[in-house]
Amino acid sequence: MIATALAAPPSAFLLPLLPMLLVGLAGSVHCVGMCGGIVSAFSMLPGRAFPVAVVRQAAPQRVLVRVAAYNAGRIASYCAAGALAGAIGGQVGGGARQLAGVASLAAIAMPGLWLVSAMLVALGLYLSGAWRGLAVLERLGGHLWRRIEPFTAMLLPLDRPHKLFAMGALWGWLPCGMVYSSLLAALVCGSAAQGALLMLAFGLGTLPLLIAVGVAGGQLRALLQRRPARFACGALVAGFGVAGMLRAAGGFEHLLPGLCLAPGLGT
Repeated sequence: MIATALAAPPSAFLLPLLPMLLVGLAGSVHCVGMCGGIVSAFSMLPGRAFPVAVVRQAAPQRVLVRVAAYNAGRIASYCAAGALAGAIGGQVGGGARQLAGVASLAAIAMPGLWLVSAMLVALGLYLSGAWRGLAVLERLGGHLWRRIEPFTAMLLPLDRPHKLFAMGALWGWLPCGMVYSSLLAALVCGSAAQGALLMLAFGLGTLPLLIAVGVAGGQLRALLQRRPARFACGALVAGFGVAGMLRAAGGFEHLLPGLCLAPGLGT
């Protein structure tokens, strides 16, 4: 419950981790499209003659280690970005509260809560393929990625877990509308620790499908990229956004209790 977290002690922040976990799980069909190819390649081991050539199938246990190392690095980068966003949001929110001369963050938080809910609706439409507006954010993020991408070549061949972790940490900064939308929620959390926890929950939500794709390979990836799967996941994420708007507007406090990013404002 992001709204409550803005006005309540840190322990009250634990509840919004569940919806962010579900957002990550539903949105991971998009992760499969962006990262599924490289994760599927972890079932193969790099050859010695040419660093990016794949020459033999890795043992199942080794595949799991390789996929887990990559995803641990990816989620670590999400947490770092979430901490940064939360710290920035905390500074801005504290300054706005002092400027407004109010004792509670409720009045300051309301616009942010509406914005987070609207972004969830936009993210759901984006995941379902009904609207591609978030691609604008990805293009903006491309400027940062062009500076990061050259470092990925320095990690080849990906023959050690620590290299895969580093690759995941770099790959986590790949321009992604879904990650940017989640960072908006981290922005209104109020602190670096809460922002990092929120993105940790989001990252863990994306983990099951990406591990499954890494182990099962291209067949599962193709299945998850089918339109019915993307539509269902997009509808779920958009539903969270609509529920958040209804609860923030008042009169719908009974709607999805404990599973909504903006169930109502604390004092």
